[in-house]
Amino acid sequence: MAKTDSDMTAGSIWRHLLDFSVPMAMGLLFQQLYNMVDTVVVGQFVSKTAQAAVGATGPIINTIIGFCAGLATGSSVVISQRYGAHDTQGLSRTVHTTIAVTFLISLISTVAGLAIIGPMLRLMNTPEDVWGEAEQYLTIYFSGITGVLFYNMGSGILRAVGDSRRPLMFLIVSALLNTALDLLFVLRFHMGVDGVAYATVISQIVSAGLILLTLSREHGAYGLRWRKLSIDGATLKSILRIGLPSSIQSAITSFSNVFVQSYINGFGSSCMAGYGVYNKLDAFVLIPVQSIGMSSTTFVGQNWGANDAKRARDGVRTAMIMSLVATAALGVFVLALARPLLGFFSPEPEVIDYGARFLRIVTPFYLMICFNQILSGALRGTGDATMPTVIMLVSFVVFRQIYLFTVSRLGWGFVAVALGYPLGWVLCSALLIIRYVRSPLGRGVMQRAASSQIQKG
Repeated sequence: MAKTDSDMTAGSIWRHLLDFSVPMAMGLLFQQLYNMVDTVVVGQFVSKTAQAAVGATGPIINTIIGFCAGLATGSSVVISQRYGAHDTQGLSRTVHTTIAVTFLISLISTVAGLAIIGPMLRLMNTPEDVWGEAEQYLTIYFSGITGVLFYNMGSGILRAVGDSRRPLMFLIVSALLNTALDLLFVLRFHMGVDGVAYATVISQIVSAGLILLTLSREHGAYGLRWRKLSIDGATLKSILRIGLPSSIQSAITSFSNVFVQSYINGFGSSCMAGYGVYNKLDAFVLIPVQSIGMSSTTFVGQNWGANDAKRARDGVRTAMIMSLVATAALGVFVLALARPLLGFFSPEPEVIDYGARFLRIVTPFYLMICFNQILSGALRGTGDATMPTVIMLVSFVVFRQIYLFTVSRLGWGFVAVALGYPLGWVLCSALLIIRYVRSPLGRGVMQRAASSQIQKG
């Protein structure tokens, strides 16, 4: 067993979760910085329309990437369970099936991404002065989307066996390279939005290459042997059973955010800008709970695969406590320093006012996110992906859209609209708590037949 992986079926639970989640948190931090660089560079050195063009592409890109990330979750769960069960042959089959399927997904995503650019920009009511640059950025991005897909799939394999450090290292390399290329292409070669897009694609391809090289050099059962690359039907079925619901949830949720934004836009440009800078802080505050949630999936997956339901359940409890403490501390920090932090992104008093209002309304509800992130991650670790997906779609898409449509028609104003997100979190957490306590994991009962089916799939 390589030193970089981690068998979570024995040893200190909180230490395993901490060792795994800290690199994940740093990775998410660099991912946010990565995304922020493109916006800052085009805003400072190109034009306002270029900045708007890059910002407008988020929901479109996330719709495709979110769908593929769900499949990565499916393969990660199957890998973690087979790793925990010490099923070396099944582990190897899953790794090679995952990589082979990624080639197919990359081709499909490239074609689909290029095809939806025009329709999606029209659906978002993209202004004419922004359309051209947004279309250019998306065309370049989707032409090179293979890089980000292979990075996500490959890093998912490493994380499933407890290695969150090397994906972090590769992400740091990619983020630094992206920053350097952004400045080179925009300042030196004056390539504008095209330069930012090429910088992103190149840096993602480099990170994917590092991941594949690492897997190719691994001597363990999860090492990649190119001659063994094939799609095993039973393994693919197990991956899709877990990953497809997550894919659908991620894609639909990202797509629905296009419509959520339209309600915010109704309050004017200052509110839009305030919501934008609020989202920058929001992304950073949620890093701990997201990383601990992902670590709970791997921890539960390994211990569920090892038929140790009690240890898996103890891991969920520990992860919940860790996430609540970290989120509460960051929430207090953000509320105390709301205006100075928001001022870092915008000097406009009205923008800061709106951002501060969003923070005051939403921040107390961040604790609810701990329940939906940890419990959904834990349930997916057991192979139960369908019900968490249904719950999240009902809470984040159906309920939220009905709620926002209703309050906007009733004219209830800014506060009611701002509560759209947190009320969805509350509903989701309540439903997931019910699902968890009724699940075999919540009761501490192994479903050996189901677990065995995944392990032998």
